Amino acid sequence: MKNYWKLLSIAIFAFIIGFSANNFAVSDVPSNFKVAVVNIPKVVDASSKVKALKDENTRKNNEFIKYVSTANAAVEKEKDEKKKAALQAKYDKEIKAKIEANTKAYQASLAEIDKNISNIITADAKAKGYNLVLAKSSVLMGGDDITDAIVLKVK
Repeated sequence: MKNYWKLLSIAIFAFIIGFSANNFAVSDVPSNFKVAVVNIPKVVDASSKVKALKDENTRKNNEFIKYVSTANAAVEKEKDEKKKAALQAKYDKEIKAKIEANTKAYQASLAEIDKNISNIITADAKAKGYNLVLAKSSVLMGGDDITDAIVLKVK
């Protein structure tokens, strides 16, 4: 019986300590903690820089298609098989280099635009006193939607 009371008192003591620790951990969140959400696809679609990049990419793709057509026509005109193979190899090498250069340029521009949009979101959120900004697609409920304010700044 003595062991029963001893174990019961230890269990109650552990429960009180655990409950207090839980309350202490929850109390670390300040009462004025503000959360914002942003609809990232909407912001990206509204960005004038993204639109300009897409237009530039379309223009480069059209130029590339013309270049490939010209190269194919030049290869087809050649009658000598050795010269034809050499010409084909030359154009293949040039086409591969153009693809790599365009891909690198596109990725660099995209990374710069992403950084710019992130900086705009961060600056706007800090100016409005938000402590945390989340993508709207990952939030089921809550948070102040600042998407429209960001869209106006990226246009």
